[in-house]
Amino acid sequence: MFNSYTVSTLQYDPQLCTGCQLCSAVCPHGVFAAAGRKAKLVRPEACMECGACRLNCPEGAIRVDSGVGCAAAMMWSALRGKKEISCGSTA
Repeated sequence: MFNSYTVSTLQYDPQLCTGCQLCSAVCPHGVFAAAGRKAKLVRPEACMECGACRLNCPEGAIRVDSGVGCAAAMMWSALRGKKEISCGSTA
């Protein structure tokens, strides 16, 4: 069963995890960590929804809507030349 967090669209199903640890290797904010033979969500609030973990999970244990949240806000701010970043809104 997927666990969802209200701070982002990140969902993780530890039952599908085989412990490859690719999610923790590619996550730029340390959202995942090794926990025995499974990955563990250690900082779900740090997820910027870039999608790297989902793209690299061979078992489909991770779901996240990339292009929303802080990652998208940072990209839009850079493209528009704004210095302030407003996470949660790209408009």
